[in-house]
Amino acid sequence: MHCHQEKNKGRVALITGSTSGIGKAIALQLAEDGFTVVLHSRSSVMEGENLAKSLPGATYFQAGLSDQTQAKGLIAEVLHQHGRLDVLVNNAGINAMIPHGSLKEATADVWRDLYEVNVIAPWTLISEAEQALKDASTPECASSIINISSHAGVRPKGASIPYAASKSALNHMTQLLALTLSPDIRVNAIAPGLVDTPMTASWVEAHKLWKEKSPMKRGAKPGEIAHTASMLVASSYLTGEIILSDGGLNLT
Repeated sequence: MHCHQEKNKGRVALITGSTSGIGKAIALQLAEDGFTVVLHSRSSVMEGENLAKSLPGATYFQAGLSDQTQAKGLIAEVLHQHGRLDVLVNNAGINAMIPHGSLKEATADVWRDLYEVNVIAPWTLISEAEQALKDASTPECASSIINISSHAGVRPKGASIPYAASKSALNHMTQLLALTLSPDIRVNAIAPGLVDTPMTASWVEAHKLWKEKSPMKRGAKPGEIAHTASMLVASSYLTGEIILSDGGLNLT
């Protein structure tokens, strides 16, 4: 029942925030799985265009997802260019590092900015893509949405409370949409803990914590998160799952 590589020929996957880190790893993995991938970023245009050139049939679009017009335009451009959409990976997100005890530092504007990109933008992309995803879906190969969340949305952890709360909202949205969009579209989330990316390179405390406390004794490699994304896309049955990918840290 799984969607195998040969079946993915001609299928299209959009991965937001895909010029580095987890998003790039997922784009490379889905390209390897046979998808035509669409890359996106807010600002790293050169990286996006170079990456698109290196993958068969791939395209790159620039859009600032905190702007509703640009978010809607992204889906319109993908459909105009490729004529269909089978997989949407909402990976683009922003963070804010604020000590949990510094309540006044977590201003209303911080909350709004994080919510805009981490919750409202995925919602807009999903609602704009809904019809195309339904049209592309078949009983053997249901269309698929994957939201990249965070362990901070599952457990009371994270770089800041507004960030954690935004990811928690994304997780709950994932489950609600899994109910609403079934059976044509499966909706799942991956909630990584520490992942070795350029963004987390300076997070000394986190690296120390994962090395000492997590059963796997390290953070994840981006490719390991991408492997989970590939599995979720290939599945014909999983929906509404939030897969915690933290090397077992939550067990401690």
